[in-house]
Amino acid sequence: MADLRRANGREEPWKLTYFGVGNENWGCGGNMRPEYYADEYRRYATYIRNFAGNRIYKIACGANAGDYRWTEVLMREAGNMMDGLSLHYYTVPGDWSNKGSAVDFDEAKWFDTLRKTLFMEELVTRHSTIMDQYDPEKRVGLIVDEWGTWYDVEPGTNPGFLYQQNTLRDALVAGINLNIFNNHCDRVKMANIAQMVNVLQAIILTEGEKMVLTPTYHVFDMYKVHQEADLLQVNLENEEYRFGDDAIPQVSASASMDKDGVIHISICNLSHEKDVEIDCQLRGTEVSGVSGTILTAPAMNAHNTFDAPENIKPARFNGASLKNGVLRIEMPPKSVVVLAVG
Repeated sequence: MADLRRANGREEPWKLTYFGVGNENWGCGGNMRPEYYADEYRRYATYIRNFAGNRIYKIACGANAGDYRWTEVLMREAGNMMDGLSLHYYTVPGDWSNKGSAVDFDEAKWFDTLRKTLFMEELVTRHSTIMDQYDPEKRVGLIVDEWGTWYDVEPGTNPGFLYQQNTLRDALVAGINLNIFNNHCDRVKMANIAQMVNVLQAIILTEGEKMVLTPTYHVFDMYKVHQEADLLQVNLENEEYRFGDDAIPQVSASASMDKDGVIHISICNLSHEKDVEIDCQLRGTEVSGVSGTILTAPAMNAHNTFDAPENIKPARFNGASLKNGVLRIEMPPKSVVVLAVG
């Protein structure tokens, strides 16, 4: 293999950072029991060695959504031989046989999609609790390496390519998930949306030489301010967002402070029709100004196309103000806002 590498123009070994041992071994990756996979993981991990100062971050296949027994067995039997344990969970409105359209949906589907997205909070919390029993120092990262929305493919496209459009609804899904991961950054060390280009909840769509940025792209861009920052605790007294007989929190939020002392707060208003007013007390710091960016649109299914690539894009947010140390935020419905306070 080294000779093959050299024959293709690379003299020095590649520096590999991450190595996932199998994928979805509970299903399409072998239909294994956790006990069997744990033994297989231990065997493979033994031979994934570090050479020439290169340290590999070994990731074991983790659970399918709420399979907590899988996490229990893997951490008990192999936790000392892994650096990360994966988790897969997709937001699927409807069911797997009829997932619904990415663009043609009503208020009920909007609500159901966000309700199912919020299940990620329970998943991360419960899997982390199990991991804490075997790894109280939180050395092993929870790697949420497949998440995002999954709808029926766009009409006329190849079903196997999983091509779907991307709307304001997906932007809210992205914002909610990123807030959850941010708030659990003591355990969640990596999170990878599935997937990046032209598949499922894509960040970019392409057609020949054309390219369009999706609402999900814009949320990722807005949330970049949390990278390499320190998490700040957010205590949220939440309003209920009710639809029919169901209710979910109306607001999702997370906050961090960057190396320059600027506080960034990312907020999602999940309601499809109601504004929200938030009074935020910033304790332990003095601030003098606030600015912000918002992503929203009049229609729930607003999306960008190759003919109209800027139907939905970020804009300046003027709904935040500071007075006597209290930050007041007035957010419109179905919106994502990121504030900079300093």
